Amino acid sequence: MRTRRTGPVPIVMYHAVAHSPAKAAYGLSVAPDAFEDQMDLLAELGHTPVTTAQLAHAWRTAGALPRRPVLITFDDGYEGVHRHALPVLARHGFTATLFVATGWLRGAHDAGGALDTMLDWDQVRELAAAGVEIGGHSHSHPQLDQLADERLWFETSRCKDILTEELGRRPASFAYPYGYSNRRVRRTVRSAGFGQALAVGNALAERRQGPYALERVTVRRGTGLDAFERLVAGTGRDIARTFVADRVLTKGYALVRGARRAGRVLGGG
Repeated sequence: MRTRRTGPVPIVMYHAVAHSPAKAAYGLSVAPDAFEDQMDLLAELGHTPVTTAQLAHAWRTAGALPRRPVLITFDDGYEGVHRHALPVLARHGFTATLFVATGWLRGAHDAGGALDTMLDWDQVRELAAAGVEIGGHSHSHPQLDQLADERLWFETSRCKDILTEELGRRPASFAYPYGYSNRRVRRTVRSAGFGQALAVGNALAERRQGPYALERVTVRRGTGLDAFERLVAGTGRDIARTFVADRVLTKGYALVRGARRAGRVLGGG
């Protein structure tokens, strides 16, 4: 059943899916069996996954969405998305969106700096062929709001160009590394040709947020099945209580990042 929907939509954010991820990626990883349980729960609850591009298109055009839409997203491009997540998604007939940092993937464009074993381009193409939307996540995964204009443009446009070259089609969606953005970053992402972009925020996505600031909820190694159900089936207030500590830290760090950026501008850096 499809219906016109403008209410909040849960967008869940994953990173690595692995039994034994590298230490640097551990906290934001999930175990393969936990991921399978979470996808089973989505199916039991009657949720229908859509891609980032599908959600943005529906909200732009007042189009129809499934009765209980949800977005499943993966950041960075860890190899376990292909090894562990794809078979589970395929079993349920679920789609998802994978946001890749092009300079972290194994292959010709590898610039180093990845936190764990990453996908190669053949695996990315297999994910795309299976119905996973492939979006951009910058080239080298920096804090975009801290970059000078020239470097910011390189990170977004280089990412788009590589994805277009490797996959044969221009990516439509983008996710900000670390979730950090400001008006200048969002304007640059739009100018680079991306039609919509995701932040973090740890809140439900709403149409009023605009296509370049859609919020997501974080799934971590310690997210139990009951907590996961609250993320996808709870109210905005339920989610706010779950992430109250994260929100305080996020607001404080936003002030620090703003001050750092202003200091560099005043100092000519």
